[in-house]
Amino acid sequence: MSALLDSFATAFDTLAAREAAGLGESRKAALDAALRDGIPHARVEAWKYTPLRSLERRRFAAADNSVPAFDTALLADIPAPRIVFVNGRLDAAHSDSRGLPAGITLQPLSQVLSDGAARDANFLARKFDRADEIFARVNAALADDGVVLRAEAGAQASQPIHLVFIGTASGADRAWHLRHLIELREGASLTVVEHQLGAGAHNHLANAVMHVHLDANASLRHARVQDEASTATLMSRTDAVLAKQADYKRLDLELGAGLSRHELNVALHGDGGRLHANGVLLATGKRHLDTRLGIDHVGRASSCDLTWRGLGASRGKAAFHGGITIREGADGTAANLSNKNLLLSEGAEIDTQPVLEIHADEVQAAHGATVGQLDATALFYLRSRGVPAEQARALLTAAFCRETLSVFEDAALRESLTARLNAALTQLETT
Repeated sequence: MSALLDSFATAFDTLAAREAAGLGESRKAALDAALRDGIPHARVEAWKYTPLRSLERRRFAAADNSVPAFDTALLADIPAPRIVFVNGRLDAAHSDSRGLPAGITLQPLSQVLSDGAARDANFLARKFDRADEIFARVNAALADDGVVLRAEAGAQASQPIHLVFIGTASGADRAWHLRHLIELREGASLTVVEHQLGAGAHNHLANAVMHVHLDANASLRHARVQDEASTATLMSRTDAVLAKQADYKRLDLELGAGLSRHELNVALHGDGGRLHANGVLLATGKRHLDTRLGIDHVGRASSCDLTWRGLGASRGKAAFHGGITIREGADGTAANLSNKNLLLSEGAEIDTQPVLEIHADEVQAAHGATVGQLDATALFYLRSRGVPAEQARALLTAAFCRETLSVFEDAALRESLTARLNAALTQLETT
């Protein structure tokens, strides 16, 4: 057994919430499956561009029950309502539910588990059958906290709800496993901003799985800003299910971490469901970023519009897999994927895999991916107008990325996300 899996097995033996809400049997089954199948190697297609050899040799202590101190300046631009976790533990002192509208509840998963209501925690019993779903299986075994956000039918929130996850240094390298649920009943509408932030250097492993359930005519705006420490490891997964006429718009900004992998799986089950998902992968320094999209069109006349931009600089590596499946009977589907990437340094690497499977008639579908360099003509134009070379490259790079922010109509939200992106771009390493 690898050191990584052995440390997970040790954490399971001391997990206080192991039997909570009647989940003991399913947790044990998930751990047994993970230990049996082991860590995927590079010949496994889903992990082809993200080798785990170095990670599987590491050991991590379980998250302890303390909440470490951190620089609260991180929260200066994150207003209420918000819920804050530090090193995988709820930080009640810095969480603030003021302004939460009627019909919307925001609570930690640990509270749901302590209440012991199996129905409220049944999303934790989901099984992950594929051997390559190693971190989802480990999460199913070990998750003991997270966010449960529910909106009743017709509930509306005019201000974003912020979910904040902070990693900071502690006495040992730790691993925590968070499980989240965002559930919108019929006609509900929310904006959620998910922050994954680093407060100083650390070498922890964060493993998170989020479930998004949108009932008929529900609308969710979801931004995720990943700006963790340059030595942190993040394994994130989002599984979303959309009912009839549900509308899901999201933006993922991958700006930090040493190793970050995010899987976004969206099943458009209901007729007329709509997904608009954009993202930016900023692979600089020695950073390795891996994003995998799995979009499944099941209902009729559903649509997805996916615009992803990647930047490779210094010795950074980015991997992108954009998978779209249009099932038999999903007539009237419209699907579009655009993945464009810029290599800004000779030592950088970007791998992209657009995949489109169509099993239905009367569909509109297009996908494309490019890897190139800054437009020499545009660069020459700016230089001819007196713009210094470095500034000209910065202007073109920023414009290349900012296209993705158009997914949101809210000007204040776009401005906030633009500031995050700009701050990361100013630290871009190109040598």
